[in-house]
Amino acid sequence: QVQLVESGGGLVQAGDSLRLSCAASGRTFTNYVMGWFRQTPGKEREFVAAINQNGRSTRYADSVKGRFTISRDNGKNTMYLQMNRLKPEDAAVYYCAADRDVLAALSQYGDRYDYWGQGTQVTVSS
Repeated sequence: QVQLVESGGGLVQAGDSLRLSCAASGRTFTNYVMGWFRQTPGKEREFVAAINQNGRSTRYADSVKGRFTISRDNGKNTMYLQMNRLKPEDAAVYYCAADRDVLAALSQYGDRYDYWGQGTQVTVSS
């Protein structure tokens, strides 16, 4: 089992940058495919990005490609989401998630992930 804790959210202006962190407990962080999702009230959870166990393979939603960068530091049991050129439509609660299947693909589907953090709010003013 792993526990995930997001941090780094806040209020920024459009065009600004923000970096989210997801700290994981436990010794098996390196086994997990990790992902970022986001959700706004009244909308379904949306895939943002995913990264494989060694960090060499990533996947992004089209809406964030070229602006967001997912990365991980296995030595620190932490995953990151660098968000640049933020837009008002990026505002949401951002969640990190872990897929414990060591053979997992970089899934865009939330039900593939086994563990979730509590979320961190990102607000972008126009």
